[in-house]
Amino acid sequence: MAHVDPRSIYEAQRARATNEVLTKTLASATGLSAPSGFSQYPSGGGKAQNFEDLGIASDQDIVYNASTPVLYEYALKYEKGTVITDTGAMAAFSGLKTGRSPKDKRCVVEPSSKDDIWWGPVNFEQKEEEFMLNRERAIDYLNCQPRLFVVDAFAGWDKRHQIKVRIVCSRAYHALFMKNMLIKPTEEELATFGEPDFTIYNAGLFPANRAVSGMSSSTSVSLHFGRNEMVILGTQYAGEMKKGILTVMMYLMPKRGMLCLHSSANENPEDGSTTLFFGLSGTGKTTLSADPKRLLLGDDEHVWHDDGVFNIEGGCYAKCIGLTREQEPDIYDAIRFGSVVENVSLDTNTRKIDFVDKSITENTRCAYPLEYISNAKLPACGSHPTAVILLCCDAFGVLPPVSRLTHEQAMYHFISGYTAKVAGTEMGVTEPTPNFSACFGGPFLVWHPCKYAEMLAEKLAKTGASAYLLNTGWTGGKYGQGSRMKLKYTRLMVDAINTGALARTECETMPGTGLQIPKEVEGVPTQILSPWKTWADEGEYKAELNKLTKMFQANFTKYSERASPELLKAQPLLWE
Repeated sequence: MAHVDPRSIYEAQRARATNEVLTKTLASATGLSAPSGFSQYPSGGGKAQNFEDLGIASDQDIVYNASTPVLYEYALKYEKGTVITDTGAMAAFSGLKTGRSPKDKRCVVEPSSKDDIWWGPVNFEQKEEEFMLNRERAIDYLNCQPRLFVVDAFAGWDKRHQIKVRIVCSRAYHALFMKNMLIKPTEEELATFGEPDFTIYNAGLFPANRAVSGMSSSTSVSLHFGRNEMVILGTQYAGEMKKGILTVMMYLMPKRGMLCLHSSANENPEDGSTTLFFGLSGTGKTTLSADPKRLLLGDDEHVWHDDGVFNIEGGCYAKCIGLTREQEPDIYDAIRFGSVVENVSLDTNTRKIDFVDKSITENTRCAYPLEYISNAKLPACGSHPTAVILLCCDAFGVLPPVSRLTHEQAMYHFISGYTAKVAGTEMGVTEPTPNFSACFGGPFLVWHPCKYAEMLAEKLAKTGASAYLLNTGWTGGKYGQGSRMKLKYTRLMVDAINTGALARTECETMPGTGLQIPKEVEGVPTQILSPWKTWADEGEYKAELNKLTKMFQANFTKYSERASPELLKAQPLLWE
């Protein structure tokens, strides 16, 4: 099957953009008109106001909050390589970058936020003057484009706590992506939108200047909490904007006494009870939260406040690699008109997506509105969670499939954010290796992880919600020896959590880890609940468990200075 590979197109386009911006100045912006019949609002007129205050030239053509069909028309006419799939989705390519660039992310050291930020491995420092140089470069590039796309929308479904977001970009693909991922304002809300709370300048087609101090590459993603701005250079990967807004909410919400979480959530339609799911890639977070018996609040980002939880986003950003209707029917059927699929391979004639092909990237994605999910709850707000599930995929095969956590254990495992990579997934990986990501969202944290964990414990104590560790990984031995936990058993455990049955079940304490293991779960073989009973050699099991325990302990040393004595007591010990 022949495929469309637009990478060479965008390499040439990037070279042309570099040449263009070097030969034009802000004063000589092109001001070319949009195609006849296309809906647009000139800068400073119509519904779009105050763009000059943002640095956008007064004669620049602005395509403001355009409809989905209009964005399709612009993308198909002006963005080479963009096509329509056989199901009606827009297929776009993000250039050379097909994933986030965490090493190129910077936060500005400025008075209003410098004492709040957890500086170090996640939040790299940037000086004010470095940010301003990047900002000027981005705006100069944007002003040299024949047209700009501006999207005004909201982050957060609860109107009392949502923030107003403005996206300024040069690609219709980026505009449609964020139109899907943010919450669309009504006509009345748009008329009174006013000044945004946060603005993203996406000049991703144009590279950063490596000569600017602090630049590690031609890619730069810079956040300035004092100016409430984000500037993107050198990457067209749309996920940078989505996760940029998550990072903003990770900072602002705790500052306002609310807990921002990298999690999915669903709700029982009968009694309104809500469950939160945390988990890294491959743990089953998306699969388990997409329960046909329950309503989906959201698949990735939520805020827990004094009255319950709300989804931050207006859409979903799902992985497409290996996608089938049988495994993920909701996601598969959401790939239709209005959705954006990124970096997928297509048949050049039929435009049918090859979900198996990973020649461009394994990180193929689809962004679609939340309303494309048949059992989504809109507005995406829910009551206080009754259950919090921390997911892991333990390839060492030593953690129990489900265990009940104390508040301190929940804090510990939340901060640890554990899952495991298996042998063969990466070059040089010959045995299971741990993957720790603080609070199950390390790259997006702004405050110290202990702050988020302390807020989580406060929420659990105040609401009476139960916390659980759910292992979807291996049983009967580590990867290569045992077998993956059957999904039907994991679903039964989740059902027992949701009904409250697991909270009432008698438990036994697992040696070393201190985890509370239920003695029975309806429909699940009793033997697999105690993992050491599934191994042929209990001595080998203990050795493997102690190896993983030492990894947990070593990882947690990064946070021990800020951890309370009660939290430190919750860490697992060796099984002697």
